[in-house]
Amino acid sequence: MIERLNKEIRRRTRVVGSFPDSNSALMLVCARIRYVTSRSWLDRRYMDMSRLDDNLGAAA
Repeated sequence: MIERLNKEIRRRTRVVGSFPDSNSALMLVCARIRYVTSRSWLDRRYMDMSRLDDNLGAAA
């Protein structure tokens, strides 16, 4: 997920080109992070955790 976020920020900074100051670059990065955390990127599951729960129950 972090790699995807880094790629997204890199792409957006290339579109802008040059920033007037470091605060504007920081604002762009912070805005993108806020957007990503409010969206469904964090809701996506990459693993089926029910199988892990079954294995933990059998091991105990």
